[in-house]
Amino acid sequence: MNDSNDTTAPRINQAEPLKNRLRQVLQNENLDAQRAMVNELAAELGADVLACAAALLYLNQTGNRKFQAAREEQKAAAPPEISPSGIKMVRYRLEVGRKHQVTLEALVKLLVDESGVEKTNINNVSIHGLYTILELPDGMPPDIFAHLKSVEINQQKLHIKRLKANPNKKRGNNNFRRMRQRNSQSGQEGAAS
Repeated sequence: MNDSNDTTAPRINQAEPLKNRLRQVLQNENLDAQRAMVNELAAELGADVLACAAALLYLNQTGNRKFQAAREEQKAAAPPEISPSGIKMVRYRLEVGRKHQVTLEALVKLLVDESGVEKTNINNVSIHGLYTILELPDGMPPDIFAHLKSVEINQQKLHIKRLKANPNKKRGNNNFRRMRQRNSQSGQEGAAS
């Protein structure tokens, strides 16, 4: 059996990006200060320079993995989007973008005029080529949402759509929405009596 070849193949494939990065650093950077530090560390620890360099590489790789794992945990545990004013926000997609000569100022002005939302409650606007992503306060009335679908900017309809929440993200409960629906139903029953 050729077990040694089976285990070295994955290591070689994983090492290629590292080799390329190292090659670029060795060719383009002045490493005199780093060489002096490695020599000093090796002398203080009673280790050879190669062992010291290997230990530094190990620390760098494990540190990066721990950092990435910690960032992913933070993202997963992030609460729903809350604006600085404490209002729960919802992400929307508009079918207008830079290609339609849309500017942030014009878009915000249009949304304020057409929906009545406060300027300070229009957050995280990201204008792309053909579309725009933004956050508006939760609880937009259906009639305003329907109206915004047909509103135009630079002769292009907004065609607003609510984006679904990221499935990897923890979300708050939907009791607020359910409670609002129950209240509106009980209000209709009281009016009918």
